[in-house]
Amino acid sequence: MQKVTGNVYAETELAGCNPGFVVTSEGVVMIDTPQMPADAIKWRDEIVKHGPVRYIMITEPHGDHFSGIHFFEGTVIAHEGTREAILAADVEQLKERLQQTAPENLPFLEGFSYHPPTITLNDRATIYVGDHTFQLTNHPGHTPYQVAVYIPEEKVVFTSDNIFYETHPFLHQAVPYEWLNSLDRLQELGAEHMVPGHGEVCRPSYIPEMKAAIQDWIDAVSDAISKGLSLEEAQDTISFLDRYPMDARMEAMGPMLQRMNVARLYEVLKK
Repeated sequence: MQKVTGNVYAETELAGCNPGFVVTSEGVVMIDTPQMPADAIKWRDEIVKHGPVRYIMITEPHGDHFSGIHFFEGTVIAHEGTREAILAADVEQLKERLQQTAPENLPFLEGFSYHPPTITLNDRATIYVGDHTFQLTNHPGHTPYQVAVYIPEEKVVFTSDNIFYETHPFLHQAVPYEWLNSLDRLQELGAEHMVPGHGEVCRPSYIPEMKAAIQDWIDAVSDAISKGLSLEEAQDTISFLDRYPMDARMEAMGPMLQRMNVARLYEVLKK
């Protein structure tokens, strides 16, 4: 666990997303949750040292961000689209994935259920907890439902998966041009630290590099379409694995991710 500022902590070494939390004068506010049940339980035992969890803010509609909610108390806040994704999540599918990838976590799933948010937003919301302000804003990109959480008193922003710091981005549900606009909006916040969805805690100076990575994906697929390549031909020729490595725990799925990214962009750009 990394101490980002005096009251902000983040974890960048777990399988899945980077969860974090903020210690306020009225309790703890979590941003996202550990994906693996065993990690979530360890985190819960650590966080209790800082106070009770008041809120859990979920930044996007993928399971590596929201699966751990079950193990915590606190009011859950997320985008309306993320609520729909949580309501549609299947516990049996989770058990099957863990059986294949991390069976040591299965004993922790007795009585497990997905917990949808009780407060949602579509555009923005501001939550005041003690002396801290949490500005939640929909920043479409990695999915249409991404939410950035900015804490101005700490000058820290949790970016969701709109920032992958020096690791390969997932574009399989992306809205690419909105993603570029959202990165501009992140730049304007005035944050000094960014907790990305994946990769190490970084500075806003990384945003131009992230924009360049998304733009290069757009340009490559646009070029393939303009040349008359079919989807399959584009998938066979486009790869950016030499630009950023996959997370070491997901290295084997690198080639499949390239094809997923191309398929999504091909669909969006053909329209």
